[in-house]
Amino acid sequence: MALLATTLLTVLAVLCSFFYILFYISSRKHGKEKGKALPGPRPLPIIGNLHLLGMLPHQSLYRLAKKYGPIMSIRLGSVPTVVVSSPQVAEMFLKTHDAIFASRPKVQVLQSISNSQRGIAFTEHGPYWRSVRKICNMQLFTTSKIESYAPTRKEVLMHFTESLKEAATAKEVVNISKKLAEINAEMTLKMVLGSVKKYKEFNLNELIEELTKIAGVFNLADFVPFLGAFDLQGIKASTQTLGEKLDKALETIIKDHLQKKQDDFVGTLLTELNQTINSNGDIMDRNSIKAITLDMIVGGFDTSAATLEWALSELIRQPRVMLKLQQELESIFGNKRIVEENDLPKLEYLDMVVRETLRLHPIAPLLIPRESMEDIVIDGYYIAKKSRLLVHIWAIGRDLNVWSNNVEEFSPERFIDCNIDLHGHDFALIPFGAGRRLCPGKKLGYISRT
Repeated sequence: MALLATTLLTVLAVLCSFFYILFYISSRKHGKEKGKALPGPRPLPIIGNLHLLGMLPHQSLYRLAKKYGPIMSIRLGSVPTVVVSSPQVAEMFLKTHDAIFASRPKVQVLQSISNSQRGIAFTEHGPYWRSVRKICNMQLFTTSKIESYAPTRKEVLMHFTESLKEAATAKEVVNISKKLAEINAEMTLKMVLGSVKKYKEFNLNELIEELTKIAGVFNLADFVPFLGAFDLQGIKASTQTLGEKLDKALETIIKDHLQKKQDDFVGTLLTELNQTINSNGDIMDRNSIKAITLDMIVGGFDTSAATLEWALSELIRQPRVMLKLQQELESIFGNKRIVEENDLPKLEYLDMVVRETLRLHPIAPLLIPRESMEDIVIDGYYIAKKSRLLVHIWAIGRDLNVWSNNVEEFSPERFIDCNIDLHGHDFALIPFGAGRRLCPGKKLGYISRT
């Protein structure tokens, strides 16, 4: 029996390799008829170039880009993938041809947890996504809405600073990483759900941490689809269990908000419950609200904390920068009061520190993958429909043509008399993305990181 199974697997592997080679040759020939083939490493049968990624894919892709150029092709399993590693090329994809690359690929984990990707961050391009984005931009992330939560953010930060003072007085060791994650989670939950204590029974912090870990695992099923049925990594089973826990928590949150109207993000979304949101007939149902809420929580939980942790690490490593930042604060505010959110535009050097932190240590080294919706020729290169697009912002932040030779040095002064900002218009610095898929919570994200 064991021998038969081994023989069948061997035959299957040989057949897969044979058909893969035929497909690869056919696709290359078809592509050449329309345009040049993108440069890149030759893929292996079945796995493509997965073996080249290593433990730190962003660094491996950075090295490959040095060899093959700022626009290259790799194959992740059966998925043709374009990797972009310079501002000029990023602008071609995210501005000039943004409409073609505005969609998202389907991801197994999110199909199970995010109600078939019905949120905003990972949803396929189309009428539904456009309508949800419009609702988020016009109701959740308006200037007035963000400013209305300023007292909440201030309250959390005041408790944080008081706890640090108490620990210093008692000469206790403080785990800053843990503290930053806690205050970031608290601010996020208060803005999105209106309360932290009320939903403590669901251990949302732990559930989101588990989701982040599962989503961060390299899932073979996303790149070699026929392996999905076997669940070799146990991801499908883990995702189903986690999805049930999250759905139970989100259902309770929605029921509470329906019983008592609240002015938080969930309460605002519920004003659209069961409403038709476009001429296509799409409805904002409970699953949509759950998916959008989950996107908001996940998007706010760990990303800001990680950026703040990197900023503090760089300030400790660079006493000169820390001193200069302290001097700016003292020269403007003295020791009389704390800095308010509306003071941020006055703090030019702090803004430079934030930009430099996001240049060297972006929220994620690669933007959330996009997917092409049509065949297209860009700069003479043919790119097939359903190709994956990876914008390598970690590499862009180290582009010698933009940032000079000291790219690995933390130097906020590089932004003096420099117009490169975080609004998604300067493709040398796009930690929040650009184009149609620009992060809708960009402004809130900037405030959270300062």
